[in-house]
Amino acid sequence: MLIFNDMLIKTVCLLVFALNFSLLAEATNPSHYALPQSDAGIAGEGAFRNYPGYAKNWLQRREAWSKMIEQDQRAVVFLGDSITQGWGDKFKDKFPSMKLANRGIGGDTTRSILYRLQEDVLKLNPSAIVMLMGTNDLEIALEPEAIARNFELIYKAIKEHSKTMPVVLCKVFPSSETKKRPADKIKKINELYEAIVKNDPQFTVVDTWTLFANESGDATAKWFPDLLHLNAEGYDKWAKALTPIFATLGFTEVQKDEFEVEAGYLSLFNGQDLTGWGFRPTAPRKQPKSPNPNALLFVEINASEDFKGLKDSSDGRYEAMHGRLVVKTPCEGRRIQQIWTTQEFAGDFILKLEFRATPNADSGVFIRKPQLQCRDFPLAGPYHHLTQFREGDWNELVVTVTGGIAHATCNGELLTNDMAVPESGPIGLEGDRGQMEYRRIRLKQL
Repeated sequence: MLIFNDMLIKTVCLLVFALNFSLLAEATNPSHYALPQSDAGIAGEGAFRNYPGYAKNWLQRREAWSKMIEQDQRAVVFLGDSITQGWGDKFKDKFPSMKLANRGIGGDTTRSILYRLQEDVLKLNPSAIVMLMGTNDLEIALEPEAIARNFELIYKAIKEHSKTMPVVLCKVFPSSETKKRPADKIKKINELYEAIVKNDPQFTVVDTWTLFANESGDATAKWFPDLLHLNAEGYDKWAKALTPIFATLGFTEVQKDEFEVEAGYLSLFNGQDLTGWGFRPTAPRKQPKSPNPNALLFVEINASEDFKGLKDSSDGRYEAMHGRLVVKTPCEGRRIQQIWTTQEFAGDFILKLEFRATPNADSGVFIRKPQLQCRDFPLAGPYHHLTQFREGDWNELVVTVTGGIAHATCNGELLTNDMAVPESGPIGLEGDRGQMEYRRIRLKQL
């Protein structure tokens, strides 16, 4: 009996020693992918969060990703915090034709994202990056200016890796003061982010703040049940906001548009190039004595340009691709500019086209000279009453001109029935903010 007890005691002692040795080894030789034990000497601002659930998730996800570096090469990488992690590995089947990699970690701040950027993202040599970050920084009481400085370090690291890889920057989503994320500070973060990427065509900003904000500038409970995280309907809205951008970047919708123009209609856009379109000289604008660098930019055209046979306008703002005439998101933030048909149209006619808008995008269709607003109507207005508008999808615009008066509908709902137009003139498209696309543009003389 004593021998048995001695053996039992020795066994227990060995187990305790082994356990203590294992814990000591883990403490003295932590995983390369674990949260850093100290932020000393690490770039960025704001203390690293280190609560157990976050630290465990951080380590598990990063260790798993380290084994997927080869298989995820050239993927479109989503980078962010829990809202990005919420896409899951299959991205809810919203982008089935794309190679994607999810590099979101719940609880991450801009500093922790900066810390892992090289190994988790840039090592994949992404085809593009979709970024959403900054909301958790507010919870740890970091001010918008410090958050923006962290973001600028991320921006510079990406630029150092590649100056051509597309980056889609989603504006920080609205939340709530009750979540330590007040609307004024989120707005400020977004303003500072936009200022950092302004005039950089590598970065496309998507207005996901306006997409989700309520009248008070906070998260809409319909899509954010806890005022912080998206539900399934919210992810669907986010997917629709990204879909046109992915198409313009060439990741989706590369097939030919098989639409055939109806009998009696003249196609104004062949879907392959900008034949029939060009720039017209603009009226001179009076320049202020002290120009405001943040003032709205109006493009001045000194001489006519004909884009016959060209896929792009001379400045690259307008591009024909796979049946779509794309008015790209201006890198300046906002840029007022028009493209016109080289042909003019007199008398009565019916103009038909389809358009698709990113969130809060602003554009317009010129009927000879007057402009009919053509936008993301629910967010940008002025026709907020529409019930048939399809966000992130194609909408039909029909304009009938009779006796010098234009009558217009969107998906069959009335926009205007009393817009006076000149006797003759071209058809024009305008770009302002966000991305707009047009297709199936045709006209029938009456």
